[in-house]
Amino acid sequence: MARDTTHALSFGQNVGDYERGRPSYPDAAVDWMLAQATPGSSPYDTAPVRIPAKHPGADHTEPLAVVDVGAGTGKFTASLVARDLAVSAVEPDPVMRASLTRNYPSVTAYQGTGESMPLPDASADLVTFAQSWHWVDVDAASAEVARVLKPTGALALIWNIRDQSVDWVARLGDIMGASAAEQYESVTPPVAWPLATVEHAQFSWDNPMTRDQLLAMITSRSYIIALEPGARAELLERVGVLLDEHPQLAGHDTYLMPYSTRVTLARRA
Repeated sequence: MARDTTHALSFGQNVGDYERGRPSYPDAAVDWMLAQATPGSSPYDTAPVRIPAKHPGADHTEPLAVVDVGAGTGKFTASLVARDLAVSAVEPDPVMRASLTRNYPSVTAYQGTGESMPLPDASADLVTFAQSWHWVDVDAASAEVARVLKPTGALALIWNIRDQSVDWVARLGDIMGASAAEQYESVTPPVAWPLATVEHAQFSWDNPMTRDQLLAMITSRSYIIALEPGARAELLERVGVLLDEHPQLAGHDTYLMPYSTRVTLARRA
């Protein structure tokens, strides 16, 4: 059954806050993903390794062909562009897609979804979903990813999840409520035939945020966007009290938001 995409398509209503408030992704997670996903790195692969351009030790410069799906404004796309990969993006929201193409003019951005990508068969070495797999119909998206991937290609599913073992972060979560991503099984995310999970890793890191960025992180969330103005204002007032009064936060103008970045790789079964 297709998932309800009403909230998934709401982010463009607050694209500025999305840009300011959403975190990037740690280099360690991106580098691990690329090392594992590079054809030839898996024991199931027999094809020769194709190393991304400018990778240390590369003896040629042919870049991996990567498709970033549900790319939004390019928060994860940026990590791929920075590594000189051949990057395309798929994004259903026209406002988010326009922001992405302004930010990263080298990226070809297509209108589409995880279940329907306007891309040729067997054209990608790697397909990535950063903060977006929880919006898809898993069966349909798995089949579509398999169509777009080369035989030696890989699917990467990535999430930044706040570390709620930290007291102030847990209290913030109590005020905000849980997002779709936080309610989703991102440690062992589901994939369907003809794909199967082969690798998983987690990376802990801290994201420094100003007060404005932290509030923008909150107001960029789909379920916060959907709130009535009065309810949203009340929620933000409670957040302000937390920032002003919690002993780990009071008197600070920047905050270290702890994250766990979860990365899962899948290939053809």
